[in-house]
Amino acid sequence: MAAESVLHPSLIVPIGHVEPVPRRIRGTIGGRVAFDTRRALYVWEWQAYPQFSVPVEDLVDGVLHDDQHTEQLGAGPAHRHTLQVGAETRAGAAWVWGEGAPGPLHGTVRFEWEALDSWFEEDEPVYVHPRSPYSRVDALRSGSSVRVELEGVVLADAPGCVKLFETGLPTRYYLDRTTVDWTRLRPSDSVTRCPYKGTTSGYWSFDGAAAAHEDVAWTYDFPTVQVHRIAGLTAFYNEHVDLYVDGFLLPKPTDPKRTAAG
Repeated sequence: MAAESVLHPSLIVPIGHVEPVPRRIRGTIGGRVAFDTRRALYVWEWQAYPQFSVPVEDLVDGVLHDDQHTEQLGAGPAHRHTLQVGAETRAGAAWVWGEGAPGPLHGTVRFEWEALDSWFEEDEPVYVHPRSPYSRVDALRSGSSVRVELEGVVLADAPGCVKLFETGLPTRYYLDRTTVDWTRLRPSDSVTRCPYKGTTSGYWSFDGAAAAHEDVAWTYDFPTVQVHRIAGLTAFYNEHVDLYVDGFLLPKPTDPKRTAAG
């Protein structure tokens, strides 16, 4: 399953908004470069985060084949295309904007994210979706004590933490592994990816007397450099445990859109 971030309501960008991307953007398939551009555009087809739209002229090994099909996407009408890169063919992978879409999008193509094998901003890989220029993630060391309980069982008790503040998500509390009671947890095969933090290296579940609680905690062993302070630490979902910070029980977040791993 993939973790994704959600913009805070005060920072919602209008659907159809377009602005330049001040970074080199590349996409690859089968080890070959489908496109390479310094002229990409952000386009908001929905409010949570943007997509990249790339000038058709900046295709490198990629070739577009018109599927003769048009749909109304978030920013306007677009013509579906199949993308061919060498011997690789990705059906319906590309959308070339048509008349009725915002003017700056004319002559550009938006690719389905999963149709590409990899995406890069400059020389750094990007996962799940483009990073929004209006989202921010900060990982700050804190002397706040944190205790985690579930069904009355203490799963962690830490004298300090790293607080991770991410636009639109609840604050997450990353704890040193030595403060977690691992005898109470079992490993899970789940993996999540986040464009701002990277790929998780582990999830853990708790089997309580009343029920099994799946994937209540996670770790990033190798997060992105922007949040390097959380490397090797463990966080619990505020939504699924009783989390005490400096002795006070935090209310559980209730917005179903704000449940991504932070």
